[in-house]
Amino acid sequence: MPNNVRDLVLRGGRIVDPSQGLDLVGDVLLRNGLVEACGGAFGTPDGAEVVDCSGLVVAPGFIDVHVHLREPGREDVETVATGAHSAVAGGFTGICAMPNTRPVTDNQATVGFVKRQGEAAGFARVYPYGAISVAQKGETLAEFGEMVGAGAVAFSDDGRPVESAHLMRTALEYARAFNVPIAEHCEDMSLAHGGSMNEGLMSAKLGLKGIPAEAEEIYVIRDILLARRTGGHIHLCHLSTKGSVELVRWGKERGVNVTTEVCSHHISLTDDAVDGYNTNAKMNPPLRLAEDIEALQQGLADGTIDLLVTDHAPHHYDEKEREFADAPNGIVGLETALGVNCTYLLHRGIMSLSHMIDAMSCKPAKVFHLPGGSLARGALADVTVFDPARRWIVDPARFKSKGRNTPYGAYELTGQTRITVVGGRVVYRADA
Repeated sequence: MPNNVRDLVLRGGRIVDPSQGLDLVGDVLLRNGLVEACGGAFGTPDGAEVVDCSGLVVAPGFIDVHVHLREPGREDVETVATGAHSAVAGGFTGICAMPNTRPVTDNQATVGFVKRQGEAAGFARVYPYGAISVAQKGETLAEFGEMVGAGAVAFSDDGRPVESAHLMRTALEYARAFNVPIAEHCEDMSLAHGGSMNEGLMSAKLGLKGIPAEAEEIYVIRDILLARRTGGHIHLCHLSTKGSVELVRWGKERGVNVTTEVCSHHISLTDDAVDGYNTNAKMNPPLRLAEDIEALQQGLADGTIDLLVTDHAPHHYDEKEREFADAPNGIVGLETALGVNCTYLLHRGIMSLSHMIDAMSCKPAKVFHLPGGSLARGALADVTVFDPARRWIVDPARFKSKGRNTPYGAYELTGQTRITVVGGRVVYRADA
């Protein structure tokens, strides 16, 4: 991001920075792409731009470590640029791009391409994943070292699991040398095969084959055990079941290097959202039960679950307008996540404001070894300014993303991004 920008003063907002234990009303001065000063009140440097943040929260920029940008290969659905634009509209200053593109991001050339596209777009910072296996076939380990050199920050075969325990063990051992996490999509395909939603009363009512919770939990415990054996860092993607939370808690209590994430939709919606064969509520892992939501929320509250993510997955309208079983999995989430998290976590007393910001900003930076996640002096000038009390109606037609596939259309949410700053530049400002 360019550093030749004007000084920027964010004036009079409620500064909440869990990385420093800050929660106070004051000013933030951004200079040359970095945080120059934070807290208290100070004068305006000559030539500086001043943004009034009275009544708003000023936080370290949000980082989403689980995003599908579809480029290369499906630019009709999303591009790095439109995804990064969607990200800043949602308050995210950094996003990690999953590698299940066409071709798969499994080498230094494709990793470098995604990184360059992000830089050219000039919105959110884009950090590429590399694939664990060549072409995500689960057979041969990809070249981790070359991809790290090109900018990869983690490795995953997301969209499909690493079925070979031996390959997963090797990946965990190899990734240790580069101090990067292995992010796993936990799904036993022999149990999940042919399923299109959660296995339960709703799937029986609709006559759809279900995916049992055990399909996820079998791989959760397998990968925790392999991480214990290797000392590698396993990051478990999009947890969705009560049992998964219990297993992760078991692993953390024993000192295993395991971190986890949960999607905003999995802490807010049950499989009742599928009723009527609503393909905009079809995702993998599927929406589960109220008892799973309660366990996931409790896991966030007690620190068992580390991060809040979106699993932003745009699809073309025609693709979702199919028979439910044939429609693709996934929803867009970058522009609704803050509102969902505020509505279902913050305002219901599940998480404090500081804790929610920690899970959306500070911890993602820490877990994935990314810059940002702090407003300390010398940190990147990446800032999210939002109004946690602002009510708004979700209108997918207004999304910056190309995707419109959301189950939250016409929902009233409370909490909205007002200003997003990346590298000291205002890259998004909400309409009045």
